[in-house]
Amino acid sequence: MALSCRTAPVPQEILPDTEAGLEDELAEAIEEESFEEVEIPPYTGTLPVSSFGEIWGYLISGREDDLDLDSPVSDVGYFGAEIDSYGKLTTVPNRRNISRYMGRVHMVVACNSRSLTHFVLAEGSDLRQELIDDLLLAANSYDGLQIDFELVPARDGAAFRSFLSELKKGLEGRMLTVALPARNRTIQNDVYDYAKIRPLVDRILVMAYDEHWSSSAPGPIASMRWCRAVASYALTVVGPEKLIMGLPFYGRAWGNDNPSRAYIFSGIERIKRENNVHEVRRLDGIPTFTYEVPIAVTVFYEDDFSLSVRMEMYRSLGVKAIGFWRLGQESPTVWNILELRYTP
Repeated sequence: MALSCRTAPVPQEILPDTEAGLEDELAEAIEEESFEEVEIPPYTGTLPVSSFGEIWGYLISGREDDLDLDSPVSDVGYFGAEIDSYGKLTTVPNRRNISRYMGRVHMVVACNSRSLTHFVLAEGSDLRQELIDDLLLAANSYDGLQIDFELVPARDGAAFRSFLSELKKGLEGRMLTVALPARNRTIQNDVYDYAKIRPLVDRILVMAYDEHWSSSAPGPIASMRWCRAVASYALTVVGPEKLIMGLPFYGRAWGNDNPSRAYIFSGIERIKRENNVHEVRRLDGIPTFTYEVPIAVTVFYEDDFSLSVRMEMYRSLGVKAIGFWRLGQESPTVWNILELRYTP
């Protein structure tokens, strides 16, 4: 995902955050596109039952009670093994913790550091080979392995693909899946090129959520127009047999003001003037003050109706498999409108 330069200039009295939102990279994949309107059916109080050949649910280790054994979930993505700062596999969930679940279970491994991802993917390195060996060994008790590397550097696309290829060979028939960011068009030199990755894996889960994110303007986690564009593109490039369309179970809230940032002296003085701060006290000699401001909060979230509309839209497009991030965040009644049976 190429970095975007669309952020507004930072006023000089405000110091830039040291931890920029990595989600901003999504802008390259989701902007500058005209999406067709989606006709939203009226809500009558009764929702259709959506049927799919595969229904995936992500489960966090330590929250095993979030898995309802009676829900129509065909595959569990057990989250999550990670790569530590030394490039070693760590926090591998114990498959036996959900031994009562009778569906397929996939070990999910995440790497959320750009520099670390670069080093563990380096072709020919001992670190990479050791990680591959450890992943294959840890996945022995699972039905499959899923790679969730969301910060692959721009120049490491070929290394990422060869990494997937070696894992697929080592799994010897068990499933290799990969979670990839949403795309609605082909992006030049994309490290997550669907067409190039498709032959290397058994399934591609398209993370069709976070269209709007914590540091963006308020908006839907996954608008219907955007989701249809993403699904249509994925079906064309990935194909229905390997595609899993990801859906969100969560929501987000945005405030119209977030004062949590660093300021230089003139910025602090401005805040005092604008908010009529007259009392400054000292704590161990350090000046400090408190003030209150009203904040308007905007919330976007998912309920049974929005999920039903999206699922029926996917089904009508020919999507055969869906996956939810994540179990335990959903409306409990959503399972009443899901069926594990693909009917075109």
